[in-house]
Formats: sequence, C-alpha cells, structure tokens
Amino acid sequence: MATPKNNRLKLQAEAYVPQTLDDVAADIRKIGDLNRELIRHQAELNDKIAALTEAYQPVMNALQEQIKPLQAGVQVWCEANRDDLTRGGKVKTAGFVTGEVQWRQRPPSVSVRGVDTVLSVLAELGLVRFIRTRQEVNKEAILAEPDAVKGVPGITVVTGVEDFVIAPFEIES
Repeated sequence: MATPKNNRLKLQAEAYVPQTLDDVAADIRKIGDLNRELIRHQAELNDKIAALTEAYQPVMNALQEQIKPLQAGVQVWCEANRDDLTRGGKVKTAGFVTGEVQWRQRPPSVSVRGVDTVLSVLAELGLVRFIRTRQEVNKEAILAEPDAVKGVPGITVVTGVEDFVIAPFEIES
C-alpha cells in the first residue's frame, strides 16, 4: 500500500538569527544599506537601458519606416488577389515561400462615450435590458457591523492579522 503524500509546506531553517539587541540594530542598518545599493543598481541599469534605447532608436525608426511601404504594398497585392489566395474564401491564410499572410476577423466590440447620457437615453427608450445593475457585497458595511453577519456562510471577517515590517531610517531626497 502506498504511503500518503505529505503536502504540507515546510519552512526552511533559518541559517542566521541575530543574538542580541545590538545585532538586530546592526542588521536593520545593513538591510537599509543593501536596499539603497539595490536602488542604485536599478537606477544604473535603467540609465543604461535608456542610453541603449536612445542609441538604437534612430536605427529602429528608420527600419520601421522601410517596413511600412513594403507592408502596404504586400497588402494591396494580396487584397487584389485575395480570391485566388484564399481559394474563393475557403481559407484565411495564404502561404508563400518566405512567409504567410492572414485575414482575421476581429470580434465585435462596443465603444461607449458619455456613459451617463447613454444610460439616460437607453432608459427613456425603454431599452433597460441594455443597462446592467450590479449587485455586490458591501465590504465596508460589513466591517462597520461585523456582528450582524456572524454565521452567514461564505463571509469571514478577518481581524488581528499582523505584518512584520523592517523600515530602516532614511532621509528623503
């Protein structure tokens, strides 16, 4: 008989634990020092990325400008020959030796500008089936009156959760 698999997560044993109040204070200082060094390295990396992007941007822009007319030309030719390429509309992809072209139908979408005006017009026209009324649990009200929902299945009010935060002192620049 196979033994049941234990799925509990086990915490890794801590290799280092400070032993005194002075050790903790020194470790918090070291955490601050390491955080600042990490921030400096991130800033240096971002500076290098910005410099590389700036250096390559003109070349990439020039290449994109060369690509645009080629794409437009290929599209015009393919549209003119679409019936042959799609075998009378039976397929949406046409293959070439060097690649393929595809015709893809985007799914329908709805764009609404002036939501308040649209809602009032829909209501006036009796098209309320196009107006969504959203019902959701009011968590703020539950937090204000946690005793009122005691015993309601599916609602748990969590209190007393404590986080441990280490915040080395730093001067804002």
